[in-house]
Amino acid sequence: MFTKIDLCSMALLKLGEKPIQSWREDSASAQLARTLFEPTVDTLLSLFPWRFATKTLVLNKTQDNDFLIPSEVLRILKCNGQINGNKIKAAGNTITILAVVKTEPEMFPGYFATLLATKLAMEFCIPLIGDANVFKMMTALYESEYQSAKFIDSTTTKQSDIGSFSLIDSRF
Repeated sequence: MFTKIDLCSMALLKLGEKPIQSWREDSASAQLARTLFEPTVDTLLSLFPWRFATKTLVLNKTQDNDFLIPSEVLRILKCNGQINGNKIKAAGNTITILAVVKTEPEMFPGYFATLLATKLAMEFCIPLIGDANVFKMMTALYESEYQSAKFIDSTTTKQSDIGSFSLIDSRF
């Protein structure tokens, strides 16, 4: 289980900097963390349909005869309607969408937390230490970790109970 401070501190440690203890610190590191954490997380969550951040939502029609996309939705993966801004036009009184949603850091699996820490290190690198070589190293590390995280996430499945199935029953 990770906190925002943990993830930002991991990023700072990757850069050889001291970790932060609080958002309220009056340091360049804490200011960068406060400013860049949320947009970086939202962008990283939006890049791929991460299983831990994917949710099925049922929306009800509004008085304007459309469906309002909830603010927690970062990316819509499946929708039987036409998306226009933050609204969906579709027939019926309800619609089901599959979406990537904002997720709290406590819900991040280890592979995503590591990826996020590296992405944050990339974002912190130039403003904090100003070293282009370290930035290039962080970028290469991020690309490698991104591919690994996508692989892990896409090959992780929920355990499903087959239950009663005639072919299995006949085998035993």
